[in-house]
Amino acid sequence: MYINRILGNTMKLFRCILMTAALLSTQAIAQTVDAPLAPKDSAVDMSLAELAAAAQHLKDAGISTKRMLEGGIFSVNVRHIQGAETALVHGRISEVWVIQEGSGIVATGGELVDKKAGSSAGEFRGSAIRGGNERLIQAGDVVFVPPGVPHGIKQTDSIVYLNIRFELRDED
Repeated sequence: MYINRILGNTMKLFRCILMTAALLSTQAIAQTVDAPLAPKDSAVDMSLAELAAAAQHLKDAGISTKRMLEGGIFSVNVRHIQGAETALVHGRISEVWVIQEGSGIVATGGELVDKKAGSSAGEFRGSAIRGGNERLIQAGDVVFVPPGVPHGIKQTDSIVYLNIRFELRDED
C-alpha cells in the first residue's frame, strides 16, 4: 500500500516534469517558427530599438531565442542567455555572434562531454566542452563559429547577442 502510494506520487511528478518540459520546448520553438521570411527582392532593416525590444521580450518571458528573420539557409536571431547553455556542434551551420550587452565566458573547440545526437544530421549536444578555448566575451565583441566546432556560453549573469546562422554551401 505504502509502495503503491510512493509509485503513484513518483509517476505524477514524472508526468508533471514531462509536461513542463514539453511546454518549455514548445515556447522556445514558437519563438523561431513565426519569424518573418526574408524577401528575395529587397533589403530588410532592423533598428536598434527593434533589437532592444526583442531582447527585453526574451528577458521578460524567460526564453533564450527570438528569430527576427528566416531565410531558409540562414536566419537572424536575438539571444539572451543567463547561467549557461548546452554545448553544441552544428554539422553544416556557421554562426556569427555580435555581442550587444552583458558578458560571459564562451567555450569553443575541444570536444563535447556526454555527446548526444541533436535534432538533425551532424548536430550534437553535450553537457560541457573539454579541452576547448575559454575566454571572456562582452558587448562589442564578435565571435565566428564554423561548422563542426563545439561551442557554448559556459557562464554568464546575462548576455544578449545577435546570432546570425547560415548553412554551409555544397562545393560547386
